[in-house]
Amino acid sequence: MPGEVIDRPNPEPLPSNIPDDVLSLAVKLDKTTLSDKDNASLVAFRKAACYIAAAMIFLRDNVYLERDLTFDDVKPRLLGHWGTCPGLILVYSHLNYLIKKHDLDIIYVVGPGHGAPAILAALWLEGSMGKFFPEYSRTKEGLHNLITKFSVTGGPPSHINAETPGAIHEGGELGYALAVSFGAVMDKPDLIVACIVGDGEAETGPTATAWHGYKYIDPKESGAVIPIVHVNGFKISERTIYGCMDNKELTTLFTGYGYQPRFVEDLKDIDADLGSSMEWALSEIKKIQKAARSGKPIMKPRWPVIIMRTPKGWSGPKKVDGEFIEGSFRSHQVPLMKAKSDPNHLKDLQAWLKSYGPEHLFKEDGTPTEEVVSIIPESDRKKMGQLKETYDPYVGIKVPQWSKFGVPKGDEVSCMTVCGKFLDQTLQDNPTTVRIFSPDELVSNKLDAVFNHTGRNFQWDEFSTAQGGRVIEILSEHCCQGFMQGYTLTGRVGLFPSYEAFLSIIHTMMVQYAKFGKMAKEVSWRGAIGSLNYIETSTWTRQEHNGFSHQNPAFIGAVLNLKPDAARVYLPPDANCFLSTLAHCLRSKNYVNLMVGSKAPSPVFLSVEEADAHCRAGASVWKFASTDGGLEPDVVLVGIGAEITFEVVKAAELLRELAPALRVRVVNVTDLMVLGTEGTHPHALTSNDFNAMFTADKYIHFNYHGYAPELKGLLFGRPQSERITVESYREEGSTTTPFDMMLVNRTSRYHVAEYALRGGAKFNQKVEVDLVSNIADIKHRVVKTREYILANGKDPEGTYDTPAFEGLKKGKGGEQVLYEG
Repeated sequence: MPGEVIDRPNPEPLPSNIPDDVLSLAVKLDKTTLSDKDNASLVAFRKAACYIAAAMIFLRDNVYLERDLTFDDVKPRLLGHWGTCPGLILVYSHLNYLIKKHDLDIIYVVGPGHGAPAILAALWLEGSMGKFFPEYSRTKEGLHNLITKFSVTGGPPSHINAETPGAIHEGGELGYALAVSFGAVMDKPDLIVACIVGDGEAETGPTATAWHGYKYIDPKESGAVIPIVHVNGFKISERTIYGCMDNKELTTLFTGYGYQPRFVEDLKDIDADLGSSMEWALSEIKKIQKAARSGKPIMKPRWPVIIMRTPKGWSGPKKVDGEFIEGSFRSHQVPLMKAKSDPNHLKDLQAWLKSYGPEHLFKEDGTPTEEVVSIIPESDRKKMGQLKETYDPYVGIKVPQWSKFGVPKGDEVSCMTVCGKFLDQTLQDNPTTVRIFSPDELVSNKLDAVFNHTGRNFQWDEFSTAQGGRVIEILSEHCCQGFMQGYTLTGRVGLFPSYEAFLSIIHTMMVQYAKFGKMAKEVSWRGAIGSLNYIETSTWTRQEHNGFSHQNPAFIGAVLNLKPDAARVYLPPDANCFLSTLAHCLRSKNYVNLMVGSKAPSPVFLSVEEADAHCRAGASVWKFASTDGGLEPDVVLVGIGAEITFEVVKAAELLRELAPALRVRVVNVTDLMVLGTEGTHPHALTSNDFNAMFTADKYIHFNYHGYAPELKGLLFGRPQSERITVESYREEGSTTTPFDMMLVNRTSRYHVAEYALRGGAKFNQKVEVDLVSNIADIKHRVVKTREYILANGKDPEGTYDTPAFEGLKKGKGGEQVLYEG
C-alpha cells in the first residue's frame, strides 16, 4: 500500500513481485523526540564545527571575528572543499550523541575525502587534535593555529589522510570507503563503522560492488557497518546519478541490494530525523547480531542503510554574483573565490561566518561553550578521534615454524600447494586475526589446503550462512583490497593471493594505501600495523593456456615505485624459499610485500637450511649449478623468478655439454631489492658485496620475470653497467605451450646459453674458438623445438626434467601440468 509504514524491524526478503509504489519498502518510523538540551547541543556543535570549517578555508587571522574582516585577514590562496562539510559535520554530531548514549565504539569512515575541514573542526572540538598535535590544542591559540595553517605549507592538507586522528582511509581516490569499512569490522564484534558515501563516490565501480560487502559479514563474529549515502546532488561541476534518482528509484536499488533503506531529508527537523534514523539503524544491527550470537541467525538479514539528502554547501552563501551557491555544484570548493580582493565577497564572507553566531559558541578564552561540547563522549577512549583501533591497533599473530612444512631438496612440488598447508596452520593458530582475501582463485592457485580447517565466509546462501570462515572470496579485486586495507589498518593481518595478470587492477588502491602508510610513519602517535601481503601466482610463464590477456607482470613495477622503506618484492625460486618468505611477510610490519611464485610443480633446489640462509641474504651463488662452485667465472647467469630460474639452471646444464671450457657462476636473486644501487633501499647490496657476488668486471646476464626496465632501473648506477644484459617478459604470448612462452620472450635456456657464450667468449679463448658453431647449434635447437611444438601441440619430452646436478634428483620430472582457471 502507498505510504505503508513497515513496523517490523527486520522484514523478510523481498517478494519477487515488487509493487509499483516501492516507497512502501522504505522504513518509515516516528521521529525520536530529542530533549531540548540535546537538540540545542547538537545544533551548537554543528554551528561551531561549520564555523571552524569555513574559517579554515579562508582566514589567516581574526579567526574569532573579534573585528570586521579585512583583506589582510584572508589567505592568499583559498584551498579547500566546503560543499560536503555541513553534511559530514551533521553526521559527526549524531555519532557523538549515539556513542555517548549507548557507550559504543564507532569509527567514522569518510568517503568524500576532501571534507577534511569538517572532520578537523569536529576533532578540534572534541580535543583529539590537541591530544596528537599540541599546537592545535583546544585553546584560543590552538584554534588560531588550526584555522590559519590549514591547507598551507606545513599545515593539515585539504583531504583526510593519516595525519587526521581517527582516520583509517586515505581521502584521495574515490570508491573505497565502503569496502574498507566492511574490512574494519571483521572479527571485531563490538565495533561499528559509520561510513558516509558521497553521491559522487557512489558512481564508482568499486563502491557499486562494495554494497555487497555485508554478505561477507557473519554477525556472530564481526561488527557492523552503518552506510550513510550523502545525496547532495552535485559533484565538482555536474549533477550526480544518485542526486537525479527519486526516492522510489533509490528504494528499489537498495532493497535490491538487500538493505532496508531509510531516508533523512526533513531539513526543518533534521536532528530528530537523523537521530531517530541512527537509533533505528543501531537497533536493527543489535537485533541481527543478537539472533546470530544466540544460535538462531536470521537468513539473509536486511541491514540498515541511511540515505541522507542535504543541500550541497548547506548553511553557506545562498547566492554570489547572481549565481546560486548553496544547493549547487558551485559550493563544491570555495564559494567566495574573490574574498581576498572583492569587497562584496569579503562582506559576504563575514556575513556567512557571523550567521553561525561565534560569540555564542566560544568563551572569552576561545574554548567552546559547554553547550557545544556536551554531546561529545566524556571518555577520551570513546571519542572517534582517539579510538585505539584507529591509531595503535596491532595485536600481533603467531606465525608457525615454516621449516616444519619444508620439503626435501630435489623433490618436485608446487610452491602454492606447500604454502597452502602452511597457511592452513596459520589460520588455525590465529582464528580472529588473520584472513585471506581472494578473487575466487584459491583453488586454481593451488592454495586450497586452507580449506582443511576453515571455509569461505559467505552469508547469502543456505549452505554457508552462519558458518564463519577465514577466507573471503569475491570476484572483485577492489573489494578484496578494500577489505584487506580495513582489516590491516585496524590491527590484523591480511593476505591477498591473485592471478598475476589481474592484480594490477588495484594498483592505484595499493598506492593510495602506501601514501597513507608513508604519512602514518611521519607522525609520532600512529603505531605499527601489519604489512599488506600479496601472493602473485598463475604467472605469465604458465598462462599459455589462457592466452595473451592473462600475461602481465606489471604489478611488480607498481610496488617498486613505492618509497624504499615500504616496498618489498620477492621472487622465491622454489617451495622452501617461498615458505621462508611467506613466514617473514606475515610477521612483518608497515610494508607492502609482493611475493611472486609458481603454482605448478617445480624442482626444490634448496634444502630447508639452504633456503633459510638464501632468503636472509636475498641472493646467493648456487654452487651446485656453477663451475667449480662458482670460482673464477667467465660469465655470471642470474635467475629472478621461479620458472625463469629453472631456465637458467637448465642453461648451465646445457653449457656443460656444449662448452665445457666455459666457467659459469649461477646466481639466484629472491629479494629483488638487493639489486638496487647502494643506499637506494635498506636491502640494497653494498658495492663491495655486489661485486663479490656478481664479480667486478665479468659479463652478467639477468633472466628476469618482470619487465626489463624495472630491473635496469634498479641496476642503474652499478659500475660497468655495459657488461649487463637483461631478458624478461617482452609482451609476447598467446595460447601455446609453457616452453614456447619462454622462447617467444627470449627467456628460454637456449637464449640464456647464447648470452653466456657470447659474454664468456670475451674472457675465455677456448669458448671464443667454438663460439660460431655453438651459437649455430643453439639456434638450430630453437628452430627444431618450435617445429615440434607446432606439430605436436606440446613441449618436447624431457623439457622439464630436473637438472642433472649433484644433489638434485635426476629422474624425469614429466611434462609441466597445465591448469585451467
